[in-house]
Amino acid sequence: MLEILKTILYGIVQGISEWLPISSTGHMLLLNQFCPLFVFQDEVSNEAFFNLFLVVIQFGSILAVIVLFFNKLWPFKADKKESKEVWTLWAKVLVGIIPAGIAGILLDDIIDAYLHGPLVIAITLIFYGVLFFFIDEKKGIKNTRSLNQLSFKTAFLIGCFQMLALIPGTSRSGATILGGLLLGCTRAVSSEFSFFLAIPVMAGASLLKLIKAKFIFDAFSIMILLVGTLISFIISLFAIRFLMNYVRTHTFKIFGIYRVILGIVILAVLFLQ
Repeated sequence: MLEILKTILYGIVQGISEWLPISSTGHMLLLNQFCPLFVFQDEVSNEAFFNLFLVVIQFGSILAVIVLFFNKLWPFKADKKESKEVWTLWAKVLVGIIPAGIAGILLDDIIDAYLHGPLVIAITLIFYGVLFFFIDEKKGIKNTRSLNQLSFKTAFLIGCFQMLALIPGTSRSGATILGGLLLGCTRAVSSEFSFFLAIPVMAGASLLKLIKAKFIFDAFSIMILLVGTLISFIISLFAIRFLMNYVRTHTFKIFGIYRVILGIVILAVLFLQ
């Protein structure tokens, strides 16, 4: 029962932090420092399961995007013009995932082995938090005010920014939103395209982790995965709606401030240990 309650907590943190630009992986790894999951008695199997768990419950977050933006994402429409626009959007998404997809396959094991520590998370939280504060302050001309105006070149370049999120603490949504802002997209367009990029990237990451899983699932581990995914889905529905409403009238500064404060707290804890 205790592990199920922990799983619910993980699902809540995942659902919130996946879409807000504050780093879901960073928060989940930090949560594991204070509230670790114990699904397998064998330490090696338990660690392997947790790494899988982190990625699989993201599937719930993906489903939330599909549900909320179904009309924008469903290409089989009666209106041929609308259908063409959706197919074009999916083509831009596919172009955008190329950089992170290649980098993820090549660097996945290296990142898992060397970059999942709290020091790395603290540094990246602070660094990108500062960037958010100053980039959102910049009063540049936003030429891309709708997804239809988003060019394939811009989609690819935003995908290059997404590669930065392979380092824990960066935030996938944060990296892509920053990229979109720097490339002349509005906050709304940057956020929406970030959501859509997540669908194939996170689905692919989940599949890759499942293929690499080196342990046998039992009923309890499957239940843990299902519960975490369900909670992540429910919380993501609220988090996405909140962010899309928020960015209409607010900047991302508050998230930058939060990241810097959290990073400093982590560094202080590490220093005092």
